[in-house]
Amino acid sequence: MATIFTKIIEGEIPCYKVAEDERHIAFLDINPVAPGHTLVVPKHEVSYLFDLDDEEYVALELFAKKVAKGLRKAMPCKRIGETVIGLEVPHAHIHLIPITTEADMDFRHKQQLPGEEMASICARIKEAIEAE
Repeated sequence: MATIFTKIIEGEIPCYKVAEDERHIAFLDINPVAPGHTLVVPKHEVSYLFDLDDEEYVALELFAKKVAKGLRKAMPCKRIGETVIGLEVPHAHIHLIPITTEADMDFRHKQQLPGEEMASICARIKEAIEAE
């Protein structure tokens, strides 16, 4: 059965997409731990990140690096934190989170932002990525 991420990739479920190439997609987390929290996902559905073959894994990380550079320009933060949890959705993915302190990576404090704020954040990140 297709995961929610596969449904997003296939356009069945809308998302705030910030970047995409032929093999990957990056979109805002709908329950972010910080504004700008972005998910980076391979289009090829694999349940566990470390089950990707070496080439797929490296390609995903390089795509995440590109997204992180744009994210850092678009959002006020000191760094972009990266984490892999992968328990909620059985589809390999990386979390990129704008952070100023380590506490900003606390997944116990998820937020819901208004749609217009999500759209504005998405546009800023997309523009910053495209300017790279």
